[in-house]
Amino acid sequence: METLSPDICVIGAGSGGLTVAAASAQLGASVVLIEAAQMGGDCLNYGCVPSKAFIASAKRAHTILHTEMFGVATESLKVNFGRIHEHVQGVIDAIAPNDSVERFEGLGVRVIQERGRFTDRNTVTAGDYQIRARRFVIATGSRAAIPPIEGLADVPYFTNETIFQQTRKPGHLLIIGAGPIGMELAQAHRRLGAEVTVIDMASPLAKDDPELVAIVRQKVEAEGVAILDKAAIKSVAQAGQSIAITIERNGEAEVVTGSHLLVAAGRKPNVDDLGLDAAGIRTDRGAVKVSRGLRTSNRKVYAIGDVAGALQFTHMAGYQAGLVVRNALFGLPVRVNTTLIPWATYTDPELAHVGLNEAEAKKRHGDRFRVVRVSYAENDRARAEHRTEGMLKVIFDRKGRILGATIAGLQAGEIISLFAYAIANKLTASSLTKFVAPYPTLTELVKRAGVEFYRDQLGNPWLARLRRFARLLP
Repeated sequence: METLSPDICVIGAGSGGLTVAAASAQLGASVVLIEAAQMGGDCLNYGCVPSKAFIASAKRAHTILHTEMFGVATESLKVNFGRIHEHVQGVIDAIAPNDSVERFEGLGVRVIQERGRFTDRNTVTAGDYQIRARRFVIATGSRAAIPPIEGLADVPYFTNETIFQQTRKPGHLLIIGAGPIGMELAQAHRRLGAEVTVIDMASPLAKDDPELVAIVRQKVEAEGVAILDKAAIKSVAQAGQSIAITIERNGEAEVVTGSHLLVAAGRKPNVDDLGLDAAGIRTDRGAVKVSRGLRTSNRKVYAIGDVAGALQFTHMAGYQAGLVVRNALFGLPVRVNTTLIPWATYTDPELAHVGLNEAEAKKRHGDRFRVVRVSYAENDRARAEHRTEGMLKVIFDRKGRILGATIAGLQAGEIISLFAYAIANKLTASSLTKFVAPYPTLTELVKRAGVEFYRDQLGNPWLARLRRFARLLP
């Protein structure tokens, strides 16, 4: 076997691994990148990119059907799932060159398209190579978790890795899981003409603020998606040409039947066959266990992205990749701060969050915080767009420092970045009042939140004295 001794060896060419490899190579380090499957990983090929392209098609279909309120009439809508598949694949193909073997070899990265596995604490083998790097980075991502439901293995089902391959519209899509993937694809398929039923043992989007989740749920259900929450799934079976799911809800048994099934019941870190035991790398609840500095129990090895558990987002992996590069190449101290990480669910309305939510603020600060709510109905741009369903909810400490924000509404995923910036820079409510937003835009909601924080200060006796003093000035 040929032995390679790079500065960094990265296992996994998803978003996190590619970021480490590219940044390290551009900073002058020697890099080996190992990937057994597709470059770009889950995000490019099965996740973020195809799902958002699919949702974009659904959004256009929904817009066409709801134009009369704007004084525009349409005759009919024709949905062609074959053409939608071409659109989704076209978006993937347009982005793929950025993640390609050719691009990374052009950056000076040695790319090995084989499965990588630790054989001891200092060595990884991949095909005909053994790599003894100064530092290793595990970035193998995750895959769809398949719950142990009776009969599930005996029926055909989609996961996020296969759902975007369909070229025909499902008649009635059953979805197990009401998390972000399940809810996004439920609404999108419904907008494209399929019947959709979502089943979950918990509540929809259970990790988000329930007050704002309710806004999203109301809209999704109003569009015709049936959501059966707090339902225990007892079994799945083939019923002729259909799929039947037996559930128990509110103490009663019920059978739900559909033509197709999507399993969207969470993610499972890809730790299989990595040789973690040989490398002395511990796991915790199925994920690689890491310190706040992203080191594993083997100090030569880091782990980032979904395989390290925590927040499983592409931008989280990118953030962690930057920390690893700083520490591995330059020895700079790093520490993960998850309060900086925003997340967004691309339903319509979108649901986005960063920092602390109200429940977390109560745990950390007791009653020493304030909640400010701003309704989309008070925003002129939202009125013009007929999109007044929505709310901005901001958590402040008593001095006005921004602790967190959650938004349900139009372009929530874009607006939340302003609050991510504010939290990263420890800004306060006063900073929200100082910038000028163009009129009319949704960003006026942000400024309104700052104004609302100070509204109850109008009765402050010191302000009253200041006003009286100002009247005496010439």
